[in-house]
Amino acid sequence: MTDNFGELGGNAPLTGVERVVIAPLPTVHGDFHAVGYLDHDLGEEQVVLVYGDLDTLGKGDVLTRLHSECLTGDSFGSQHCECGPQLTASLQAIVAEGRGVLVYLRGHEGRGIGLLAKLKAMKLQAEGLDTVEANVALGLPVDARDYRVAAQMLHDLGVRSVRLLSNNPRKRESLQHHGIEVAEQVPLLIPPCEDNLTYLLTKRERLDHYLPHLDGEEWAKAIFAGEAKTVVTEE
Repeated sequence: MTDNFGELGGNAPLTGVERVVIAPLPTVHGDFHAVGYLDHDLGEEQVVLVYGDLDTLGKGDVLTRLHSECLTGDSFGSQHCECGPQLTASLQAIVAEGRGVLVYLRGHEGRGIGLLAKLKAMKLQAEGLDTVEANVALGLPVDARDYRVAAQMLHDLGVRSVRLLSNNPRKRESLQHHGIEVAEQVPLLIPPCEDNLTYLLTKRERLDHYLPHLDGEEWAKAIFAGEAKTVVTEE
């Protein structure tokens, strides 16, 4: 999606996203198409993985994941967050569905604060702050992510209505704001581990993420009984 004035040779700069390439991408989960975009507003390269026939994306409610880039979780297998398992589970769910879309959002590292700032925040969390407090202590936004480009890419692919794989209400609200109907929000619940439990509890209590699976388990009872450390705080 580009500004037509640019195509006519005018002086106005290109805006929005431009589809650059569609390439086959076989993965361990299945055979996808990788659709590459350039975001002219921010100068960033973006990619959408599509499973199934690209020509049918305008029909029905498409199973869709907006996945924020997370180098530590997606590539290094960090257990500080649940990003890596969520990425894998999303691709598996899309393949099982028979069609779907995964929008991989670059520039979203650390909820939009960048890789180095995220590492600084992780250091503060290791010293006792929660993920919200750490960002604030660094003078940074709690969540700086913008889903405009995701909606623009979905529009370009013909996607009009989605079943959104997400626990985050802000993703749903943003897509709807940008003209994408969200027919259903499908929870993407990853079993916690000792290293990310505090992080997940903070996301639930302070960032309104839908994480009902954190209730009623023996490890959760231990947390609230004070037998394990948690730094979740009230607003």
